[in-house]
Amino acid sequence: MTQTEHYILPDIPEYHRIDVYESNGGYAAFRKALGMKPDEVTDEVKKSNLRGRGGACFPTGLKWTFMPKTSDKPKYLAVNGDESEPGTFKDRQIFEQNPHQLIEGILIGCYAMGITVAYVYIRGEYGKWIKMLQAAVDAAYEKGYIGKNILGSGFSTEIYLHKGAGAYICGEESSLMNSIEGERGYPRIKPPFPAQRGLWGCPTTINNVETMTNVPLIITKGWEWYSKIGNVKHPGPILVGISGHVNKPGVYEVPTGVPLLELIHTYAGGIPGDKKLKAVIPGGSSTMILRADQLDGVCMDADSLKAAGSSVGTAGLIVMDEETDLIRILSRLAKFYHHESCGQCTPCREGTGWLHKVLERFEHHQAKTEDIDLLLDIANNIEGNTICALGDAAAWPVQSMVRRFRGEFEKCLAPASH
Repeated sequence: MTQTEHYILPDIPEYHRIDVYESNGGYAAFRKALGMKPDEVTDEVKKSNLRGRGGACFPTGLKWTFMPKTSDKPKYLAVNGDESEPGTFKDRQIFEQNPHQLIEGILIGCYAMGITVAYVYIRGEYGKWIKMLQAAVDAAYEKGYIGKNILGSGFSTEIYLHKGAGAYICGEESSLMNSIEGERGYPRIKPPFPAQRGLWGCPTTINNVETMTNVPLIITKGWEWYSKIGNVKHPGPILVGISGHVNKPGVYEVPTGVPLLELIHTYAGGIPGDKKLKAVIPGGSSTMILRADQLDGVCMDADSLKAAGSSVGTAGLIVMDEETDLIRILSRLAKFYHHESCGQCTPCREGTGWLHKVLERFEHHQAKTEDIDLLLDIANNIEGNTICALGDAAAWPVQSMVRRFRGEFEKCLAPASH
């Protein structure tokens, strides 16, 4: 894959229309999959080493094997489009520019796992994109790609869209399932995992929007072709949402493994006013911040970012120049996580508010020296002590900011503390 090759967001006018999509080979992968055994489809995805694009980077094919082959209960697929992470805005590009490839990926996944109902869960604020995806689903129904006895194959499945109601917590997979069921968006204790007990107590697989949009590529071109794109341990095209202090913010489709500095300076056109780079948050607001002097050789793939002390997350790259007030940034993030905590777990419910309160002291130059270590103490007591990862998401930015930019906090101490 080169800089000009786009498989997730192809540069084809009107590609969101089903006739244009079909004329460019659309739904051929689904037809091909219907001629294969379900296990063969899953095996193809497994061998491709497609890893989830929702943040955890879990191998997709392996996840599909967790779905029971036989069940006396219905089996469900839930596609996570609750794109609420600050700094993340790539899934909506798929809804707008390439919805049929997403639908085709869903259909292939449903066939492979014997699923008869799929839900696409979309954040409620995405009103425009919900209408776009619903129009594409309606067109696919009219063409006979969704419904009963699809293309005369004997395979049947339905696809429904479900709107969220503005809760970030519902991006967590078990909260998402509770929301679809009409219950409060509380994360569930695991085990049992969704494949054993998911929607309405039935086996359920949960994948991200971008993950499912990759699936038709694997079936069309083969796992070997796909596995050679980008980083061998984390292959394929990836959508990188670049925001912050860059000349050309936006969503860029690149092979995995592109250096972060290349993404900033080549793809996104560099930093306005030729200012120096201060820091980046590489994968959305929950991932650990990196200093500019840490970025040499760091690439947009899971292993490279893990080695650098952060994570690929949802590939939402937030760029900050030399004049950025990092304390203000961190305080805003802490306020967000406090507001979005569901309140179920005490460390998260109380800790996120405490973090924000202490950070406000730094913002107003009222903090004491010991408040720096207090931030770390609070974050360390949240991390790993909650049912879901929202607590970790709140703790990691604080931990990494204190450890990598301690001087920023020292500059914001009350005068008597210097």
